[in-house]
Amino acid sequence: MKLGVVFPQLDIGADPIAIRDYAQAAEALGYAHILAFDHVLGMNAATRPGWKGYYDHQDMFHEPFVLFGYLAGQTERIGFLTGIIVLPQRQTPLVAKQAAQVDVLSGGRLRLGVGIGWNADEFAGMGENFRNRGRRIEEQITLLRKLWTEELVTFDGEWHKIIDAGINPLPVQRPIPIWIGGGAEPVIKRIGRMGDGWLPQFPSMDPVLSRTGSQPRRHEPPEDLIARMHDYARDAGRDPADIGIEGRSSIAGQTPEDWIAVHDRWKGIGATHLSVNTMRADLKGPDAQIDAIRRYKEAVDGA
Repeated sequence: MKLGVVFPQLDIGADPIAIRDYAQAAEALGYAHILAFDHVLGMNAATRPGWKGYYDHQDMFHEPFVLFGYLAGQTERIGFLTGIIVLPQRQTPLVAKQAAQVDVLSGGRLRLGVGIGWNADEFAGMGENFRNRGRRIEEQITLLRKLWTEELVTFDGEWHKIIDAGINPLPVQRPIPIWIGGGAEPVIKRIGRMGDGWLPQFPSMDPVLSRTGSQPRRHEPPEDLIARMHDYARDAGRDPADIGIEGRSSIAGQTPEDWIAVHDRWKGIGATHLSVNTMRADLKGPDAQIDAIRRYKEAVDGA
């Protein structure tokens, strides 16, 4: 199981040197990848009575493609994963171009994690339809793969029309792997049919998620959900072994023994990747974030 880090963008600040130092430290420690969240707009909760969003305008979000383009030139081996890009609120050919550029600049180190998102207000601000985002993302994924593998594309879909045009440069990976986030039944089916990997959040796997209730709860055991995704893959004529699974482990309020237990639970259900999340753990400054990922790596490697 490959270990990665969740880029601590809620806590690390905007100093480019600190961001560089964090990425280089993660690479030097032997982490396989850096995962970054995505939000373009932050909502003012004070003007939205009853706001139940996970984030607001006070939470900092570095734009993942720009961030990874910068870090591609500051690192040599570590991979990059968007976890996730809210694909239906973005223009598909532009995402294809941006992702291809990061893949070129990094020498083929990008995985593109995508999802449908939850923030209707953000969709409105981006000028996109929140209600059809689930159906639209499948056409987007199909188009992305064509744009990454064909010099010229002609595509006549429900939401996209391209006539004999393409992006240049094409990515190093043709196509870039697409990992899908979420846990609703249509998402699980979508992953089985067309995903290269799954970015699930199972609260029962992580004491922090279970305690905060910050993610939707699924009453079914993770093993059952994974088995059902595998069934959907077989129904689509795919080998389930070709679909990766990336877990997440939050360290806030946890001991090294807890970190090891969560790590072993993910490994036990067949996860191929796991990222440690050090945000909202009262870590002040980039040095504390670096120390946390060092201590995590030492704990799980030594278990």
